[in-house]
Amino acid sequence: MPKFAANLSMMYTEVPFMERFGAAAKDGFRGVEFLFPYAFEAQAIAAELQRHGLQQVLFNTWPGDFDGGERGLASLPGREAEFLAGVDRAIGYSKVLGCPRLHAMAGLIPPDADRAERRALYVRNLREAARRCADAGLALLIEPINTRDIPGFFLNTQAEAHAIVAEVGAPNLKVQMDLYHCQIVEGDLAMKIRQYLPTGNVGHFQIAGVPQRHEPDVGELNHPYLFSVIDELGWDGWIGCEYRPRAGTSAGLGWVKPYL
Repeated sequence: MPKFAANLSMMYTEVPFMERFGAAAKDGFRGVEFLFPYAFEAQAIAAELQRHGLQQVLFNTWPGDFDGGERGLASLPGREAEFLAGVDRAIGYSKVLGCPRLHAMAGLIPPDADRAERRALYVRNLREAARRCADAGLALLIEPINTRDIPGFFLNTQAEAHAIVAEVGAPNLKVQMDLYHCQIVEGDLAMKIRQYLPTGNVGHFQIAGVPQRHEPDVGELNHPYLFSVIDELGWDGWIGCEYRPRAGTSAGLGWVKPYL
């Protein structure tokens, strides 16, 4: 049976961030993820995790100026030192939070950029970041994201992500398979799950209803069927619930109750 983690950056926004851990635990979640922890002390977050019996399953490395529109540094020329410093900072947080995996956002690419040069830089940065994560016993994840939600995002398809993982050649570098993004860009989700999950290179799943990114029981996808495919293939990892509730987080959790 799938294990679901509440995404505290999108869910439980009815309450302040540090209160979301308790709200998620009260609703039956045993795992949580979020985008970034850096506005808070690691020890304070760890205390909430421990208080409510929660596992931190994922968060992102430093993305650059997120409020200013940046969406990662891994493919940005001239930002290599900042990217790796952000990886080191995330590793420090992960040790305190007991989080086994980190996601490094690829970043935005201008229309006139040389894509081959950006890809080569991305691979170099990931190779070094994966080495540092491996030394800390962590997995490093990359995620294809659709360009409707994030125009200009460098990494968009499952095939490209898995090719980059193969080129980097680090056993701890994995793909974060967000079914919401994958459906918008590519579709054919069940077959893509069957294609990539057995390779061992999928490190995490995320879900949301398509097209409006609400609860997964709304929209064009048959999530229970996709969960059964994931189960059939023996996945024992987490599925992050990275969606925006339509009308209150707890009120919209009917879809997940059978699984918690």
